[in-house]
Amino acid sequence: MTSGVRVRFAPSPTGFLHVGGLRTALFNYLFSRKNNGVFVLRIEDTDRSRYVEGAVEGLIDTLRWAGLTDDEGPEKRGPFGPYVQSERIEVYRSHASQLLEGGKAYRCFCTPERLEAMRKELERRRIPSKYDRTCLRLTGHEVQRNLDQGKPFVIRMKIPEARTIAFDDLIRMRVEFVSDRLDDQVLIKSDGYPTYHLANVVDDHLMQITHVIRGEEWVSSTPKHILLYEYFGWEIPKFAHLPLLLNADRTKLSKRQGDVAVEEYRGKGFLPEALVNFVALLGWNPGDQREVFTLEQLIEEFTFERVGKSSAIFNLKKLKWLNEQHLRLKSDAELVKLVRQTLAKHNLDGFSDDYIQKVVTLMKERVVTLDEFVTYSPYFFKDPESYDSVAVRKNWKPDTKVLIKQLHDLWSTLGEFSHSKAESTLRQLAEDAHVSSGSLIHPVRLAVTGVAIGPGLFEMIVVLGKETVLRRLQRAIDVLP
Repeated sequence: MTSGVRVRFAPSPTGFLHVGGLRTALFNYLFSRKNNGVFVLRIEDTDRSRYVEGAVEGLIDTLRWAGLTDDEGPEKRGPFGPYVQSERIEVYRSHASQLLEGGKAYRCFCTPERLEAMRKELERRRIPSKYDRTCLRLTGHEVQRNLDQGKPFVIRMKIPEARTIAFDDLIRMRVEFVSDRLDDQVLIKSDGYPTYHLANVVDDHLMQITHVIRGEEWVSSTPKHILLYEYFGWEIPKFAHLPLLLNADRTKLSKRQGDVAVEEYRGKGFLPEALVNFVALLGWNPGDQREVFTLEQLIEEFTFERVGKSSAIFNLKKLKWLNEQHLRLKSDAELVKLVRQTLAKHNLDGFSDDYIQKVVTLMKERVVTLDEFVTYSPYFFKDPESYDSVAVRKNWKPDTKVLIKQLHDLWSTLGEFSHSKAESTLRQLAEDAHVSSGSLIHPVRLAVTGVAIGPGLFEMIVVLGKETVLRRLQRAIDVLP
């Protein structure tokens, strides 16, 4: 095995990238970069029943959006390719044959119906489900007869009896399993494709992976993997099993309680820096009170000693707070580019960089995500199509239309539509009409934006510009009672 650190992220192309998968990828990436190692992307697509067309491309695009660039993978040349498991089937079959020849595995001809009946009987007797080794007791003649008859079969690994299998986890320390509780795991399915267990071990060895960093759900599979390493006479890598991700109510993180796909957060305008920062803190901490990190800072700080064993709680409020912090760390020029991309997503265009920058300057302290530059304040990019009914009842009084018309005419004569000129004109009109300034400010905001809240009125109308403001005032005069 290589002396340098080599890690891998090995997702299955079954749909979108789960935030838990992003965390696994991130911790692998951080560890590799911290140790000047290699980050391998491997696609584990041997479960063809769950394969989703386009998912591989989506996974690669999402990882690169997050800044987690692989050193070897499906789109990059490397010395241990191919990096897609469906292109390595003969490798797994060859290794399964070695296990058969060495008496470490056997063919199982049991039908799905028999296995299901066995499972139900064990369940009825409250015995843990485990294969009863019927086919392990077949004679060589019986096996050959089944093969000659073309009976479908799987290949199972043979688990040794009465043995303790132990390993030192980088997070969980010493972990031990009793072999008698382990099932004779299927290694090759009846369709000829390997299961995760065989393909995972074979590829990790052949790709010289030194550290296997994955979720806690794989802890119970690790003793089977260790046995396979021993059966093949291979060096065993180091293991690190990351804590589970839970909802606030401590149930398993699932779509039933909110978004779980990275692509969903990306689509809502969360920054990759913020999402990466957030998932890094799901189980890891820097040892002090700091919470806002760049990817480079995470690389510098990351160690497994600060990854906890306890489950991590997914806190959407925390993610939103981090996104706000990272938004405000960006320059206006960076945000102009990102907001322009957001506008294109909403089919809005035709705005100059100068105009978008003015909107950014006014709104970046008020929004949480990139999308909110459009969804929270759409009036910067299109005329309001309707007016908040509550705000109309509250702010559009019987004499409002007359006052707004007067203000419209006064503002139209201004040569310079500046904050000070617009404000002084409005306040003078209010004074002359013996009404409060608010009696004009609130209906003007309603007329110009369609809503009752937003940034300072005069800062806002200067950004919108005189022509737009006058047009919208006139429409409100025409439309509202």
